[in-house]
Amino acid sequence: MSKKAIIIGSGIAGLAAAVRLRAKGFAVEVFESNSYPGGKLSEIEIGGYRFDAGPSLFTLPEQIEELFRICGREPKDHFDYIKLPVTCHYFWEDGKSLKAYADINLFAEEVELKLGEPASHIRRALKKSDYIYKHLSPLFMHRSLHKWGTWTNPQALQSYLKMGKLGIFQTMNAANEQNFNHPKLVQLFNRYATYNGSNPYQTPATLNIIPHLEFNIGAFFPNKGMHDITNSIFKLAKDIGVEFHFEAKVKEVVVEKGKASGVLVNNEIHPADIIVNNMDMVNAYKTILQKQKQPRKLLEQPKSSSALIFYWGIKKEFPELDLHNILFSNDYKKEFDHIFNQGSVYEDPTVYINITSVCKRDDAPEGCMNWFTMINVPNNKGQDWDNLIQMARKNIIKKINRTLNTDIEPLIEVEEILEPRTIESKTSSAQGALYGNSSNNRYAAFLRHANFSSNIKNLYFCGGSVHPGGGIPLCLLSAKIMTEMID
Repeated sequence: MSKKAIIIGSGIAGLAAAVRLRAKGFAVEVFESNSYPGGKLSEIEIGGYRFDAGPSLFTLPEQIEELFRICGREPKDHFDYIKLPVTCHYFWEDGKSLKAYADINLFAEEVELKLGEPASHIRRALKKSDYIYKHLSPLFMHRSLHKWGTWTNPQALQSYLKMGKLGIFQTMNAANEQNFNHPKLVQLFNRYATYNGSNPYQTPATLNIIPHLEFNIGAFFPNKGMHDITNSIFKLAKDIGVEFHFEAKVKEVVVEKGKASGVLVNNEIHPADIIVNNMDMVNAYKTILQKQKQPRKLLEQPKSSSALIFYWGIKKEFPELDLHNILFSNDYKKEFDHIFNQGSVYEDPTVYINITSVCKRDDAPEGCMNWFTMINVPNNKGQDWDNLIQMARKNIIKKINRTLNTDIEPLIEVEEILEPRTIESKTSSAQGALYGNSSNNRYAAFLRHANFSSNIKNLYFCGGSVHPGGGIPLCLLSAKIMTEMID
């Protein structure tokens, strides 16, 4: 008989884990407390507009394609996407703007033309990013940091000698100030800290690995929208025999004699040989693992930032806007001080606007656009969110009006809001933090939970709150690292 695996949660990592374990011959069941799969990677439809509700940037598509290939399927037959010619359009209030072209030479020329920064500085910075990726990704992205073999393999030994060049001893901001002359370009590259909810003035420069993914490899967009990532993997999992249970909240992981042996759902125990937790690690220990030994040091780590998102149906087209757009704050350092030190929202926030109708026309009515309008905010520590949201909405609208020389509020015909409290309630993310523990120190990579339990046999972990971290590619890699440990 096949061994049985139970997965708790159907976030993107849980779905990938289900596919990988089924491909290894396990009988797989997934228990999900919501009525839908995907976790943060879901969608919203209101008043003729469709919005991808969560993650909006798509990199490393090979991590999804691999799921189809290990099941003997051709990825293009089930999931298709395009490479973006422009990864992001950046705007400042003084009228300056930059298009981050996927073609590095075009981007470098754009920077030199618009900001006077030598094009060679862009090429040099992206070569450094490539260097960091080449030496750190095999160690931090593709292996468990909690297995001795990771630290004794030849690639790891080579990396030890290059730690200074890899940026572990300085902050992202300090490295970017060395790389560039123009403060706007420093700000642009500091933005990559937000990709895992960090502060560029505190997080190590090793996070300058991220531009490599976006520029040297590329940013992409699924032809059917980001939610098609969820739909495609979910359909693949069902096609190969994974069984899903929705609105089925796990109450407890059953542990007998130091071994995970099943889950308790609706007063019924479901036995299994392997249990995989795809819930946020902190909330899992507070609920389904509350009877077990608690990893206090990990649970007490500061959490990443959260987000405040307004899903707006806009009754107008703005030809100057692309799929990804950033309207930068005039004082980036002060904005991050508010987020991480004051637990508040800065009056002049950096505004991210994602508009999928630019690429997928039927996401908005004719002549309209679907604006996923987001700012970075602190995680939930009991602030007066009703007041913060009201003030932030006013400041976001003012920012958009000043930067784009428009009057946006009369154009908003539908609105939905997602904020730290609802992020926590809908996705079980502790304090509404988007990426689990914060990465604001050089040891952050070592302060993430392992992909396995060191105390409970046959209990494994995947998802954005454990190694290697948050975001679609790392969540998918967490599932891969985890399943490679299982026989």
